[in-house]
Amino acid sequence: MRDFAGKRYWLIGASEGLGAALAAELARAGAHLILSARSGDRLREVAATLPGPADILPLDVADRDSIASAAARAGPVDGMVYLAGLYWPMRAQEWNAEQAEAMADVNFTGLVRMLGAVVPEMVALDRGHIVVIGSLAGFRGLPGAIGYGAAKAGTMSLAESLHADLKDTGIAVQLANPGFIRTRLTAKNDFNMPFLMEPEAAARAVFRHMRTRRFATSFPRPFSWIFRLGALLPDALYFRLFA
Repeated sequence: MRDFAGKRYWLIGASEGLGAALAAELARAGAHLILSARSGDRLREVAATLPGPADILPLDVADRDSIASAAARAGPVDGMVYLAGLYWPMRAQEWNAEQAEAMADVNFTGLVRMLGAVVPEMVALDRGHIVVIGSLAGFRGLPGAIGYGAAKAGTMSLAESLHADLKDTGIAVQLANPGFIRTRLTAKNDFNMPFLMEPEAAARAVFRHMRTRRFATSFPRPFSWIFRLGALLPDALYFRLFA
């Protein structure tokens, strides 16, 4: 079991939803939090509800200079959790270039920028904990997931590469792939969302995983089996079932 008491964890995308709920879980475990998102006001609201210390550090993951400035202020951290995300449902027939690029930039490239700010120092110290939030939507291409699904697939692949490189070092890398979570993002969907989770339940699942030494988890478990098995299907059968 991993001990979080007194450890400094930097949560990127902590202003609402899963990020805010996970902040509460980590705070109850005794972690000293650094909360980041674009909205300083919303971060202060989240921090006011926490039982432990939390520093507010607004940043924009789409801006490398913003991240560099925040990283200099944050200093060395014991762990970083990347939860920042953007989502719009989008089919190829309704392509919105601005939204597609924004999803790619925040969901994937933002993670690359944040890792560039924390990984070199963790490698130098040979200690640290990196947690990446992927998605069940990242296992294979899905209809209506232009931008989002591809970006999440990228985060999942990047987490796997990090784990492959760092598994025999003092740096732990973990990946959590949730299904549908009730947030302002999923509120944009006009279709049925099976196994829809509240942010608090999803945060408990992520935190349970963070306490283990396992690399990846996907949840809710019965729902995740559909996507994990789908990744093994031949293309013709997969697209017949999912498209």
